Amino acid sequence: MAKFGEGDKRWIVEDRKDGTNVHNWHWSEKDCLEWSRKRLEELLNDVTILSGEGGLWIRTTTVESVAGEAYVNIRKGKIIPGYELKVRVSWTGEAKDGSGNLVSKVEGKVEFPYIADENAGEDPEIKIIVLDETPIGQRMKDAFHANGKSIILDRVTTFVKEIAAGGPAMDELEGKGAPVKGVKGKTGEKSEKGAALEKPVVAPVKEKVKEGFKNISVVERFHCRPRDLYNTLLDEKRWKGFTQSSATISKEVGGSFTLFDGAISGVNEELQEDKLIKWKWRFNSWLDGHYSHVQLKFEEPETGVTVVRLLHTDVPQEDRYGNATVVENTERGWRDLIFHKIRAVFGYGL
Repeated sequence: MAKFGEGDKRWIVEDRKDGTNVHNWHWSEKDCLEWSRKRLEELLNDVTILSGEGGLWIRTTTVESVAGEAYVNIRKGKIIPGYELKVRVSWTGEAKDGSGNLVSKVEGKVEFPYIADENAGEDPEIKIIVLDETPIGQRMKDAFHANGKSIILDRVTTFVKEIAAGGPAMDELEGKGAPVKGVKGKTGEKSEKGAALEKPVVAPVKEKVKEGFKNISVVERFHCRPRDLYNTLLDEKRWKGFTQSSATISKEVGGSFTLFDGAISGVNEELQEDKLIKWKWRFNSWLDGHYSHVQLKFEEPETGVTVVRLLHTDVPQEDRYGNATVVENTERGWRDLIFHKIRAVFGYGL
């Protein structure tokens, strides 16, 4: 799935004069970055952490920055959020004596390096920083950890739930009576007519799909020879180069691999040099023991042009945390974080 504004025109409904996206049948995209900034400011500005306990007063002051991307896709009435945000919040603390006299005042930061849809079921990493490295400053930092971490995380969880429900698109959806998963609409249950559009047009999947699972089919073209792509996908150093993350890859059938700092793991099921790669593949956020299956076929319709046909089967529709964006995120990962990155780093673009 492309970033906001870069989607395939075949899947995006252009704005109509009456403002209608009929049945929300095709992709509809809405940029949510500015909404995310404002909503996080509402949730994280001026939050009381301590109000006199132990002689300490601590509160957040302002959201200094919200960087990254955030958008909501709507397809056939289903909300598919996508966001990767880095957030920084300033805070201030005061220490007073028994008479209420100010003893010390310190300042600090709260940082969220990575709030993302792929980690929606987990608490994001939080860093609490104090700018005054004195004993009182350290005491303030420890007090923030002990009393304020859960308060701030609860507010971030509120944001995550709201963007998962559509964020700024929710009023628009409800106003048009669009049936949305998890939201009562005036039109009742969404129609299943035209369900064939669930599969990419370029390579429809004919294999039977188990209930609760989906197949992903993608076709990509590269300006290189098949051996170039085959070797790239089995070379851990090249994976580290185009993903900027750690990887370990065996080049033997039955050998294992890990990708994206261990977020993905699997086993080589079949390897045909320059022609075929088959993997057992799983994310560590999936239910224990479940593996999907990846098949990558390499074709050369003309010299110097390679076509890669990806078939990724048995992808669960939900992860262990109940997040229902697994299929969309997996397809987006193949396109944006693997195929497009290979083009950019190794110059295989057409």
